[in-house]
Amino acid sequence: MDSVGSSIPSPDAHVPVPAALDAIAAGRRLVPVWVNAIGGTTFRVGGSGGADTAEEYLKWVPRRYAGWITAEADRLAWAGRWLRVPEVLDRGADDDGAWLRTRAVRGWSAVDPRWRDEPRTAVVGIAEGLRAMHDTLPVADCPFAWSDDSRLRRARAAGVDVDVIGPAPTPDLAVVCHGDACSPNTLLGADGRWVGHVDLGALGVADRWADIAVATMALGWNYGPGWDGVFLDAYGVEPDEGRTSWYRALWNLDVDEV
Repeated sequence: MDSVGSSIPSPDAHVPVPAALDAIAAGRRLVPVWVNAIGGTTFRVGGSGGADTAEEYLKWVPRRYAGWITAEADRLAWAGRWLRVPEVLDRGADDDGAWLRTRAVRGWSAVDPRWRDEPRTAVVGIAEGLRAMHDTLPVADCPFAWSDDSRLRRARAAGVDVDVIGPAPTPDLAVVCHGDACSPNTLLGADGRWVGHVDLGALGVADRWADIAVATMALGWNYGPGWDGVFLDAYGVEPDEGRTSWYRALWNLDVDEV
């Protein structure tokens, strides 16, 4: 999950460009927009440097995590049949790492500085975007799963004590979940409305609260406390403290597949 241990580089930060990405860029401007704890990086390619002028994006991960690139490319290709997500242009790997090249979706991340003074706009856009994803992607046709059981099994296999969070709640509604519904992964247009979704490497069928609980938790990290009600109203669902608490606990003990 890219949002775990990830950050937006400061404007003066030096982020090394992997040789493979430098070759793909072929002299076009590369702007680092995301780094994570495992050494993965994402760069904006071309344009004047602004998110609304980018030509492409390049995501790179160390070789050990090459499976993440495959997982995301497959999910983007599937979800793109119904929803606006980055179009996969190419992917590849070498001895150092693996990369994903996608066409830019015009818009700004919901945590872009342009929304700093408009947090309500960003929160509503995130909520409406997530609801649109849940309503649009067809559960019956989805070949990917993000089930409670599979996540618990993975955590247990990694030595995590999964019993600490108690039994899973009764399912509410199965949808195709984003899998990493943190604030940065919704793109907003100039009017503040959602225009697309990114970082779909964990997309799969699950209870909708697996996404909602994480999305509302992330609001506090990015905009400060007190935004859950605005989000839930915009999404169109009543608060559910039990499911919210359990799915946040599951997220916090979850283990990424390598």
